[in-house]
Amino acid sequence: MRPLVLLWALLLLATAPGPGPRPAAGAQGSCSHRCGDRDGSCSCHPTCSGLGTCCSDFRDFCLEVSPYSGSMMGGKDFQVQHLTWFIPTDGVICRFKESIQTLGYVDSSGHVHCVSPLLYETGHIPFTLSMDNGRSFPRSGTWLAVHPSKVSETEKSQLENETLWQYYGTAGTTDNLTVTWEPSALPTRSVTIELWGYEETGKPYSGEWTAKWSYLYSLATSIPNSGFFTFTPKPAPPNFQRWEVGALRIISSRYYAGEKDVQALWSNEHALAWHLGEDFRADPKAWARAQCLAWEQLEDQLPNFLEELPDCPCTLAQARADSGRFHTDYGCDIERGSVCTYHPGAVHCVRSVQASPRFASGQQCCYTEAGSLLLTADSTGGSTPDRGHDWGAPPFRTPPRVPGLSHWLYDVVSFYHCCLWAPECSRYMRRRPSSDCRSYRPSRLASAFGDPHFITFDGASFSFNGRGEYVLLEAELTNLRVQGRAQPRTTPEGPQDRGTGLTAVAVQEGNSDVVEVRLAGGAGVLQVLLNQEVLSFTEQSWMDLKGMFLSVAAGDSVSIMLSSGAGLEVSVQGPFLSVTVLLPEKFLTHTQGLLGTLNDDPTDDFVLRDGNVLPPKASSRELFRFGADWAVRNTSSLLTYDSWFLVNNFLYQPKHDYTFQPLFPEETTPNPSQAAEAAKLCGDNYFCIFDVMATGSLSVGNATRMAHQWHQHRAQSLQPVTSCGWLAPPPNGRKEGTRYLSGSTVYFHCDSGYSLVGAEVSTCQADGIWSRPTPMCQPARSYTVLLSIIFGGLAVVAVVALVYVLLRHRKGNMAIWGSQP
Repeated sequence: MRPLVLLWALLLLATAPGPGPRPAAGAQGSCSHRCGDRDGSCSCHPTCSGLGTCCSDFRDFCLEVSPYSGSMMGGKDFQVQHLTWFIPTDGVICRFKESIQTLGYVDSSGHVHCVSPLLYETGHIPFTLSMDNGRSFPRSGTWLAVHPSKVSETEKSQLENETLWQYYGTAGTTDNLTVTWEPSALPTRSVTIELWGYEETGKPYSGEWTAKWSYLYSLATSIPNSGFFTFTPKPAPPNFQRWEVGALRIISSRYYAGEKDVQALWSNEHALAWHLGEDFRADPKAWARAQCLAWEQLEDQLPNFLEELPDCPCTLAQARADSGRFHTDYGCDIERGSVCTYHPGAVHCVRSVQASPRFASGQQCCYTEAGSLLLTADSTGGSTPDRGHDWGAPPFRTPPRVPGLSHWLYDVVSFYHCCLWAPECSRYMRRRPSSDCRSYRPSRLASAFGDPHFITFDGASFSFNGRGEYVLLEAELTNLRVQGRAQPRTTPEGPQDRGTGLTAVAVQEGNSDVVEVRLAGGAGVLQVLLNQEVLSFTEQSWMDLKGMFLSVAAGDSVSIMLSSGAGLEVSVQGPFLSVTVLLPEKFLTHTQGLLGTLNDDPTDDFVLRDGNVLPPKASSRELFRFGADWAVRNTSSLLTYDSWFLVNNFLYQPKHDYTFQPLFPEETTPNPSQAAEAAKLCGDNYFCIFDVMATGSLSVGNATRMAHQWHQHRAQSLQPVTSCGWLAPPPNGRKEGTRYLSGSTVYFHCDSGYSLVGAEVSTCQADGIWSRPTPMCQPARSYTVLLSIIFGGLAVVAVVALVYVLLRHRKGNMAIWGSQP
């Protein structure tokens, strides 16, 4: 009987969705060329470990590596786990993405190693392994290439006093430069320190536009691996001075200078002020100004990328809440103390998660302590958009999509030219103006938490404590699917509650990866699976995946940011998961499932699969029927079944358990003491009260209360606000006030010698229009001059009158004198 059951299980598992197209089956009973395949007499799929159905050589051919991640710059030595090789071999070759090959090796203990290559992309990179000098590649695995800024400090060399490196040669910055590193990270007695330069050549936005790292020259060769090197920079030879962005690489001296794909430590990429020529050192301001003007001319010839960028959120609260579309800019993070070097006056900045569709550009939004959007029109600390998105964009590899480096060339070095090395920042800001927020529309919010309780996108709320797997959300617009598994709470006495909660949530959009977040290994422990394989976050908390980004915070919260701008946040709240889904406005009228119909009408959120709509005040039993109707179908399940418990209880069984009898609200009969305790804890929070009644646990009720409060806070943060847009100061004048939202007031003043013509105050009205336009400042006549003219005129009149009187008096006297004898 047991073999028949096992065969039936394997057939059912074969119908469950996998991570993608299956490779052609190789020899039966072996995983050679079969990783990810469920077919055959044994399995090579990641779920086989928990089921005990793996081929005996599964670990030999479906590789795990340690470490599993490293900089996309390459040079990371990693070891293949569970594979030892004592057979003589004529060559170990590691092939990445079917095209990039590096030489591996077998160490004295028989462990097989690969060295990651120089890449121009981030994310999970597939690789295959050959132990016969490239004649066959039967083994496969994945390598996680990460953004250079996300590499741990111990895995790269450090530019001591990095500001000095990037300002070297400008006024007052001439001294020795020092680079340090961890000697144990390079197993060698002597090292070579090299300079590499990055450039992008060819016509921008053409097929000839190419990204390239080049070895330039060595700063030191065969020096002791002491972890410390100091030198006095000299101007580079003229043929190397065109490179203005680069990084140091430290390698073993046994390799020749510039040798590729060898174990290495890289520094941060940086502006190469210290290697520029004598013309820069003689007059850095003039040199930088010429570079700024040249960049300005180039910008005027390139396409306008600003038109396709998303508008910034209007407030800091919106920016932090709209986590599907915007994510913290680590260069200005309020959670880390707001060290905003390039944005003085800001306390927090965010970046658009996704690059723009055509030009792969990025948006940046910075905010003041008061929560207002900081604009470059008001301050050089304002937020500046990017021609090259800092995180890059699929398919990567070609400009301006290379993570980090395209951004450095087109947005950062030009900032050095115009703003840091020369006083021409106004030129930079004119071509990198901050986004206004007048057309920003907040994302819509829906949540599921507790026993479980649902709050739809339109604000309707209900409870559905079924046992099974259910469709939380479907949206044909982008083929977005979110599914959840609900189970009773497990207590020391076993699952005895008549309520359930979410224990797993899975999401996929289009042909993206499938990510599942679930409770596993004990209460409160989150586990994340990528395409049904458990992920490790011991090295990286941020991952670039196919069609999404994944971020894990503090081990109890996971953020998933999809290419459409939709976002999911899954966290542990008590014994269950709490799920928040954010959707941009473009999803209006395109959703269905337990989280409702997004159309600003809460009266039609309870739509059954056949299109019938339950009334808003449907009974709890009717709503239970609504929930059961959205049970997942086996053929479309995104969830993972990698244990016999899950196979037997959720794969074999109907997706909605009709035998499970939940507790309905009208059936609750709390005892007086329990009711008093619930009232004291919950107040008027109905969800909290119900969960205390359903589970008998105050801690469960408290977790529900906190999840509900968080939803309310998030919903309040995402409320729309009205912006009237930036209001200019008058020429020859100034303004007070840089907040442009409804109710804000701006005051105008004129410079000395000018007088105000127009209103002194303007207020942003609820209709998005300023109450008064910007006034004018006209030259004012001096009061002293005016008084001089007045009194001078009066004096002239008085003198004329006096002369007239005197003349008449004299004429009268002459007449008298003439009549005497």
